[in-house]
Amino acid sequence: MEDHPNARAELFADDADPGMGANRVWFNLLRIHRSTGARIARALREIGVGDPVWYEILLELERAGPEGMAMAALERKLFTTQYALSRHAARLEEEGWISSASAPGPGRGKVLRLTEAGKGKYMEIWAVYSEAIAEEIGARLSVDEAYELARVLIRLYD
Repeated sequence: MEDHPNARAELFADDADPGMGANRVWFNLLRIHRSTGARIARALREIGVGDPVWYEILLELERAGPEGMAMAALERKLFTTQYALSRHAARLEEEGWISSASAPGPGRGKVLRLTEAGKGKYMEIWAVYSEAIAEEIGARLSVDEAYELARVLIRLYD
């Protein structure tokens, strides 16, 4: 393909099907995730972070304060499944960064809290994460483009 700024846009000029736009968004989001996600995850593994979502978990628990956060609430906030969050929580607990306890009341719910070792850990992770994001995404978008794209993407899950 020609390396011209409008070359890719011209590929879409003949789309007659109105549903194709949404399809293209979906598949391009998947491709972006695959092309940049692996490199970002590799950079995080170099500092002992098993998965990029660990940053989000630690950040939300930091925001929750000493009372912690119920796993069910964290699942909803991060748009993740109970199984995946349980697996990540177990690994974070093995690292010594969080603790878990039974939630008060009936049921099998858990509350997650940061340990002393976990406090501020998200900032260490963010230093690596933000550098990788800047290299992979920030170098390709202007500040205005980045904020506009973020606003549009938020509408997809808000």
